[in-house]
Amino acid sequence: MARIEPDSVMSHAAPLLDGEKVMHEFRPDRAVYWRAHLIMAVVLGALAGLVLLWQGNPYPVVGPVAAVLAIGIRAAYVASEALAEVWRLTNRRLLGPAGRAIPLAQLQGARPFLGAVQVVTLGGDKHLIKYQADPAATAARLLATPKGGRHG
Repeated sequence: MARIEPDSVMSHAAPLLDGEKVMHEFRPDRAVYWRAHLIMAVVLGALAGLVLLWQGNPYPVVGPVAAVLAIGIRAAYVASEALAEVWRLTNRRLLGPAGRAIPLAQLQGARPFLGAVQVVTLGGDKHLIKYQADPAATAARLLATPKGGRHG
């Protein structure tokens, strides 16, 4: 009989199977989340200002201000949901938000991708474990996991 471990209501964690044990959890890092949004606001704000300058707008400062406000408001609004997306590595599978369950035998690769880790399956599916404090360490842990799906 499968059981559901406590997790965020928003993330809808996949249930554990009989005999399945959580070996590690990959939780999003709050500082990485806010840093990613700050970088996005600065880059997109600069682009918005340059576009307004290129168009001859007499108030190009509106672009960066609007971009920072829009990205900041969105980041604050979505933060609780994004920071609740916990991935769990068990002795059999990698379990993600929204009921995602990837058998360890299906993991083809994992690589750092900006502040996240991109997980690729043998079938070509790609998943992101977002906002990791040390994406390289997360990828290394996933790659070091035995692919046989130990049952102990």
